[in-house]
Amino acid sequence: MYKVIIVDDEAVVRIGLKNTIDWGAHGFELIGDYANGREAWEAVEQHRPELVISDISMPFMDGLELAGLIAAQYPYIKTIILTGFDEFEYAQQAIRLKVSDFILKPITAQEIRLLLDRVRTEMDEDTKHREDLGRLNSQLKQSLPLLQERFLERLVAVGLGKAEIAERFAYFGMSQAGPLHLVMVVDIDDFGDRELFSYEHDAEFLRFAAFDIFKETLEPDNALLFRTREERMVAILSGQENESLLIEQAFSLAEKVRYHIEKYLKFTVTIGIGRACAHIELLPDSYKGALSVLDYRFLLGKNRVLSIIDMEGKPTSPLPPNLDWDRKLASAVKTGSIQEAFQLIENGISELKSSMAPIEACFLQMQKVVLSLMNSIQELVVHDQEVSFNRQMRLMDVYGFKTLDEIEGWLKDVVRSVMSTIADNRSHLTNMQIHRAVEYIETNYSNDKMSLQDLCRHVLMSTSYFSLVFKQHTGETFIEYLTAVRITKAKELLHNTTLKFYEIAEQVGYKDPNYFSILFKKHTGTTPKDYREKQVKESGA
Repeated sequence: MYKVIIVDDEAVVRIGLKNTIDWGAHGFELIGDYANGREAWEAVEQHRPELVISDISMPFMDGLELAGLIAAQYPYIKTIILTGFDEFEYAQQAIRLKVSDFILKPITAQEIRLLLDRVRTEMDEDTKHREDLGRLNSQLKQSLPLLQERFLERLVAVGLGKAEIAERFAYFGMSQAGPLHLVMVVDIDDFGDRELFSYEHDAEFLRFAAFDIFKETLEPDNALLFRTREERMVAILSGQENESLLIEQAFSLAEKVRYHIEKYLKFTVTIGIGRACAHIELLPDSYKGALSVLDYRFLLGKNRVLSIIDMEGKPTSPLPPNLDWDRKLASAVKTGSIQEAFQLIENGISELKSSMAPIEACFLQMQKVVLSLMNSIQELVVHDQEVSFNRQMRLMDVYGFKTLDEIEGWLKDVVRSVMSTIADNRSHLTNMQIHRAVEYIETNYSNDKMSLQDLCRHVLMSTSYFSLVFKQHTGETFIEYLTAVRITKAKELLHNTTLKFYEIAEQVGYKDPNYFSILFKKHTGTTPKDYREKQVKESGA
């Protein structure tokens, strides 16, 4: 069964549709009928129906405004507009709002039944389409090239473990040739004299053409190729047993790519070649070198093939293989994963031990870790706690430890304390933001334009997260809470002043006094007039 609501300010239309249509026989459950768009929007937010059948001309909020809200926030809900206005501009607006159908009144019960059957068929087909595993498998196969590109980008950008690399290579049918590996990065300098400012698709076409030349040149050498999200072209070369031979091969291929792109596409590229590495999981070092050498374009000019070894020479001392675990540790601390943080500390210390790196290199690595943690603290905790932790993690303190095991224990203690404080700080911050939101509502309830978006901008929270925590803290949605405040203020004005009802409505944020009266009775069980008279009688008694 699909849930449906009816919205029409004519009671006879709503009653007629409710009583003359066997909704269940057509696959629908009628969960409500509403006299205006505002009430209907509240129902949509609460019940999330699959279908909304609405009139256009209604008080407080018309059908097209309602359809616009639905299209913006719940695009999966189908909307059908019923109207007596046979005007082209309404049809145009309905099309822009992605309304499913636009039906002219009067409409017979038989036409409604046929309409429901058609909409149900469309919904059934959509459901079947989403659940069609064969289609999903087909889409997966179509996505494999992109998935492979993203895997290769992760492989060179952040590094992966041996097990995951072996699994992914087998999945994509790729070979881990060896024994040496090297990364080459191609970056487009510019597009020459072409005018591309107004034709971004031309730029994309030229990038595609450049990558096609890149593939034709390198694929015969069994290179692994992909494009990054920064529009660079990357190749992983493998297979030589001698570093000089692999670099020579890379230079030869890079020069062919550079030459052919300049000759056939009439623009230039700069190509960076990283250092060779003996293990595929160390490719990030080669990739970083290839990216780093591209910076020398600033000094040497465009349209060149550059090697990191030519620019910066070979490393003078062995370094531990995974020197970016400080960044990963800071990320784990921010996300609250204490097990992941401890595992990263253990792995990092273990790598330092096995690398046999000089003690000064180990101390420098520890200082990087401390700096990353201090940056996390500055971002996520209040000032007094930040000062306390900064004292606890002075950069020079690492020199006071005699073993890496002592440093490991110290780091775990600091991380445990930091993560506990961050969790407490987040809870405190959320409470403060909700308090600010309540104060904002209490102060600005008379503003008839007040919206959830305005409130979220005031407290610097996203609408989705705010709605979640506001309901958790107050037990009510934003609209429910705002309405309760406005009704309470209206009661006070009715009891303590002689203001007219329309004046009270305006003072509590409702420009339409009729809508205010309807809402007041809905929440109090009595009209504003009866409420005032009752208060007067009770005061006199």
